[in-house]
Amino acid sequence: MELLALFWHPVWVPCTLFLSAVLWARRGAWRPAACPVDLRGKTAVVTGANSGIGKCVALELARRNARTILACRSRERGEAAVEEIRRATGNPDVHLRILDTSSMASVRNFARQFLQEERQLHILVNNAGSAGLPFEVTSEGLSLMFATNYLGHFLLTNLLLDAMKSSAPSRIVNVSSFRHHKGKVNVHFLSGKEQPKNFDKGYCSTKLMNVLFTVELARRLQGTGVTVNALNPGLVRTEIMQNYSWCARLLFHVMGILFFKSPTQGSFSTTYCAVSEEVEGISGKYFDSDCSLASPSPLARDPTIGRKLWEASEKLVGLDDGGRETASRKVA
Repeated sequence: MELLALFWHPVWVPCTLFLSAVLWARRGAWRPAACPVDLRGKTAVVTGANSGIGKCVALELARRNARTILACRSRERGEAAVEEIRRATGNPDVHLRILDTSSMASVRNFARQFLQEERQLHILVNNAGSAGLPFEVTSEGLSLMFATNYLGHFLLTNLLLDAMKSSAPSRIVNVSSFRHHKGKVNVHFLSGKEQPKNFDKGYCSTKLMNVLFTVELARRLQGTGVTVNALNPGLVRTEIMQNYSWCARLLFHVMGILFFKSPTQGSFSTTYCAVSEEVEGISGKYFDSDCSLASPSPLARDPTIGRKLWEASEKLVGLDDGGRETASRKVA
């Protein structure tokens, strides 16, 4: 009876609840090890792949024998990630290409080089992003955060679509966030003509735009053999908080140790959308952090808002109504 009383001691109740919360935060029904898909002969691009989720996804694609291109802003960190992935996977076909998604000129340079060097593109993972960026308008007249998290990927995807269509079946994966539910769609945010209330609201809005972009792109890609899906990676211990105050970073670090997923665990939903046989043929959907289909916010499902956002984005990055570059912006 004493032993039974020990297990029913009141202290175990909060401990059990705490442990349950930790396990729930780190849950995930799908594991890469259980997926036999081999990507030999396939080419994949992962943006923001020098750290965090992006690097883990790139490593998994390389492990599956894909020709894996890390699209990174930092050459030094990108080269280090390439060497690490080559050593870990034994795949020598892992390469670095410089890409800064906040710069449309950089996106165009990346696309130009890619189209000159590569014949195919089977997987495009739009992962690069940042939070806590101070309000700034770039030299191209774009909001720094919205260009980094959304517009750069919008342009990159459109520039590479022909390569993906000719490589079909192929997949586009857009990394969003559960925080898109708190986002707002205002096309003036894109050019910095109007500021979100704070950078946190700005981040949520970019993630909402990622989902709207996904839904509208899926509609336009029907019948091409190219699919596109968005996902929520969950709460993950990454460097995304590096632009916040030291106090916020400390809190994020402590909470991360207790509740958040590791970058490897946080990459599962992205990898799932990129390689899983279960996702084959599925397009325009939103997946949760446990790799299950989920319903995005009502705003994210509004086709009228999606089309207006697309049209505004085209104008800002110099694309015509068909998604092609205008004469003055054409990739040579």
